[in-house]
Amino acid sequence: MAITVITGANRGIGLELARQLHERGDTVVALVRKSSAELDALGVRVRQGVDVTSDDDAREVASELSGETIDRLILNAGILGQVSLDNLNFDDIRRQFEVNSLGPLRMTSALLRSLDKGSKIALITSRMGSLADNTSGSHYGYRMSKAALNMAGVSLSVDLRSRGISVCILHPGWVRTEMTGGTGNITAAQSASGLIGCIDRLDLETSGTFWHTDGSTLPW
Repeated sequence: MAITVITGANRGIGLELARQLHERGDTVVALVRKSSAELDALGVRVRQGVDVTSDDDAREVASELSGETIDRLILNAGILGQVSLDNLNFDDIRRQFEVNSLGPLRMTSALLRSLDKGSKIALITSRMGSLADNTSGSHYGYRMSKAALNMAGVSLSVDLRSRGISVCILHPGWVRTEMTGGTGNITAAQSASGLIGCIDRLDLETSGTFWHTDGSTLPW
């Protein structure tokens, strides 16, 4: 039975990933700052009090999972702040970098000993981190932090290839969640289903690819 670890699984896309993977038989370990009634109802393993910006939290989780092999590590936790050129809140930008860019790298580093040949890492990013796709500007903290995450994903794919660990960088689509204020053109369930399909298809040959949830390759 595959073990899948998911950060930010208490709501939205993360919750749906946990639900669908649990329903198909995976052992799901949900890492969250605070659980939700919906997550508790799934019957998965829930570890509360995990802040991806905390070195101590990352080390504690790594210690608790020591001895278990993680088949899939899905780094989904993220935040979206509205930062425009007319309102450059640098504290907000730094916070987005801490959560969106450094958080996934911190958790990957901490859990690396639990990853083995054949393990897969999925970074949930955004096409808003694509330089080529940026035609509307603004959202400085979110765009910049996701672009940094994309670069981290490519570096991880190079560094972990010799260990047989593959990495994908995934855009979930424009999803109707609390983060997007209920706007969007697909549901969290539809997004999660597509993301799972991308992770299932991932191998060392495609490691380092930037995919849309519909399976198409996105520009950098």
